[in-house]
Amino acid sequence: MINELFNTSVEEVEEVVVEDDSGTGEKAQLIVYNDDHNTFDWVIQCFMDILGHSNEQSEQLALIIHFKGKATVKTAPKDVLKPKKDALIDRGLSAVIEEGG
Repeated sequence: MINELFNTSVEEVEEVVVEDDSGTGEKAQLIVYNDDHNTFDWVIQCFMDILGHSNEQSEQLALIIHFKGKATVKTAPKDVLKPKKDALIDRGLSAVIEEGG
């Protein structure tokens, strides 16, 4: 049903490219985890507002999170990601920063 709603498949969704923000320091990943209380629309809106992603990219990331349990939603130095992670958490999403990789 989700695939019909978004007219896509999991294989197509995995082609999402998360842009790389410049900044200082070693690259880190902002990862968002699936949960049972946030709606697709809310997660998509959060990604557009906080991360600056397009509607389409935000939808694809929300689907990856739904099907795989988590997704890297942004890659940048930790100092760039920290306020974004905090903003996502303030909106009720489950987000962490992983360094390296």
